[in-house]
Amino acid sequence: MQTLIKLALTAGVILFATALARRFPSLAGLIGVMPLTGALILVWVYLENKGDPRIMQSFASGAFWGIFPTLLFFFVAFLCLKKECSLPWVLIASFSAWSCAACVHQWLVK
Repeated sequence: MQTLIKLALTAGVILFATALARRFPSLAGLIGVMPLTGALILVWVYLENKGDPRIMQSFASGAFWGIFPTLLFFFVAFLCLKKECSLPWVLIASFSAWSCAACVHQWLVK
């Protein structure tokens, strides 16, 4: 049952943001990266680990420092879209940049 609740909440946020994007794309972008997803995950991590402070602190640290690879993802996407690259190339370039930054992230947080 808990998995179904997780799926429903996550799908609801994504569907809401994509529906909103038709009329207000920048607001949908803000919703797509807002801390709601992080907060939902924080609740699930808390419940599944009985509030273990070490796990919670490690999650929060990873999320905080994970902002930088995510920012790089969107920066590369923005630059590629500005140059009118096709969506597949935008995603390849953005995920490549994110992957490199995520490897650095994992190396630094260990």
